[in-house]
Amino acid sequence: MNIQEQIAAFEARKKTLLDANTAIMEKAAEEGTTLDQEQSDTFDENEADIAEIDKHLGRLKAMEKAMIAKAVPAAGGNAAEASASRGGSIQVKAQQKLAPGIEFARLVKCYGMARGDIFGAERYAQARYGEDSNAVGTLKSLAQQGFGKIERAPVGAGSTADGNWAADLVSAEGGAFADFVEFLRPATILGQFGTNGIPALRNVPFRVPLGSQTGGGAGYWVGEGKAKPLTSFDFARTTLEPLKAANIAVLTEEVIRDASANSEQMVRDALRDALAERIDTDFINPANAGTAGVKPASITNGIQSIAASGSGDADDIRLDVRSLLQQYINANNRGSSAVLIMQSGMALGVGTMTNALGQAEFGDMGMDGGRLLKLPVITSEYVPDGFVVILNANDIYFADEGGIAVDMSREASLEMDNAPSHDSTTPTESSLVSLWQTNSVGFRAERTLNWARRRAEAVQVLRDVAWGGAVTAPSDEA
Repeated sequence: MNIQEQIAAFEARKKTLLDANTAIMEKAAEEGTTLDQEQSDTFDENEADIAEIDKHLGRLKAMEKAMIAKAVPAAGGNAAEASASRGGSIQVKAQQKLAPGIEFARLVKCYGMARGDIFGAERYAQARYGEDSNAVGTLKSLAQQGFGKIERAPVGAGSTADGNWAADLVSAEGGAFADFVEFLRPATILGQFGTNGIPALRNVPFRVPLGSQTGGGAGYWVGEGKAKPLTSFDFARTTLEPLKAANIAVLTEEVIRDASANSEQMVRDALRDALAERIDTDFINPANAGTAGVKPASITNGIQSIAASGSGDADDIRLDVRSLLQQYINANNRGSSAVLIMQSGMALGVGTMTNALGQAEFGDMGMDGGRLLKLPVITSEYVPDGFVVILNANDIYFADEGGIAVDMSREASLEMDNAPSHDSTTPTESSLVSLWQTNSVGFRAERTLNWARRRAEAVQVLRDVAWGGAVTAPSDEA
């Protein structure tokens, strides 16, 4: 301890002894007696200790004064000169501003090249990105936490989820994990809720019982002196269990060895795309009835759709949106929570429509969404052809762990198919590709989430939509 800390410690000790003696004397006064032998001995011992502490405090305070007298003020006309006069200077190097998700891709690449050895990954990061890079800082933090080399098994490259080795990273370098999550979210339908003026879904925790209304009650007019009729509400209870959406992206070793920005972008995009397609398809496709304990049903599953009105010109679009919105309102949904979801190509078709004067019919629309008749629009290429969905965002339960887990392997053999047929419980014949034999690395990305409709009427579906008309088909001619 320094001088000031020692003085504070002894003064606290002195106060404790004084308080003890005060308590002894107050107790004797209350009882109207003198001190017994034990009380007397304790009191005298405390007094002796207090006297010794006072002497020592005198010595410490004398030393403190002497040290203050010897102190030399920092010289210089600015902070840099003052630092130099104290015997050194501090250099702060600005970190390179990277595109979203690139920092995380760098960690994954270094970790993949090091074959799961955190210290090897740190050396790769130093060679590629420099000693002062965020990548090196993050890997050093992980090494200090005891995350060393693990052999013969896939090794997690990082997650912001509770319990994962990256969960407690609060340094600037640890932001790489959160940065990748923010990069993934806009690529999914779910990630666009609550941004850019789009209403947010109803966020709920996992494993908490939730009430779902399956039928509404009724109100009545009641005459004077008449009995009031009873009404009832139908409810069901549901619980959102944590479910995992996962996919595997395979990259060659040549790609992850490449130190170029294009290589980093390829790794980042591969990890994002491995999740975005699966999540969006299962969230919006009416054919997804869900599988208990595996994946939730889509929000459109089991919803009775209405047919579009015609060829898809501007008048047809207005009629279709009005019909869809009326169905939505009739189900007692709030207009302020309404969100339209459609394909990017359909939104593009709507946004490019013009009237007889060449003016845009729906100027706030484009392939990335926007607003259609003042309703916010989310676009996704995974919405089924010819479908437009309107939903009440407040009536869609959504549970999200908030993190991404990425595992890496070089030794696995994979069925290179987006619908693999092999099964460990019911084996079937399949063709496998060895990652080791082909100099490849497999990255498995997982996200834990779940969703459910609070009410079935919260979602309405329009089918057979052809807004914007047909597009020119490609030909074989050059």
